[in-house]
Amino acid sequence: MTLHLSLALEDGTVAESTFDAEPLVFTMGEGVLDHGLELALYGLARGDKQRLTLDPGQAFGQYDPDRVHTLARDAFAADLALEPGVIIGFETAAGEELAGAILEVDEETVKVDFNHPLAGRTIFYDVEILDVVPAETDE
Repeated sequence: MTLHLSLALEDGTVAESTFDAEPLVFTMGEGVLDHGLELALYGLARGDKQRLTLDPGQAFGQYDPDRVHTLARDAFAADLALEPGVIIGFETAAGEELAGAILEVDEETVKVDFNHPLAGRTIFYDVEILDVVPAETDE
């Protein structure tokens, strides 16, 4: 599928858009797009333009206060600039990369939010389907 899309928040702020750039080309089911958005795209055809509204459960999930953790300041490199708003990559025990946003810093602790930045928000997608090509199958 080839499409243009924009992602906007409830206040109208556009967080991402391809309308003034190259369109997005992907295969449904590959995981390129959020699962909720993919489900909303099913059934759309070339030339369709649609405004899709996804609630937090369909988009980036509900905000989970249990995903906010207070870590020891000495667990971070001394030369790392830690201040609210900074996003840092962490490695999980399973070796996966996980982003965390710094919320608060004091001399002994750092409060980190591991929620997706758009968690808990209703998301509005404007989409324009440019092309739909059936996926190739191995038969």
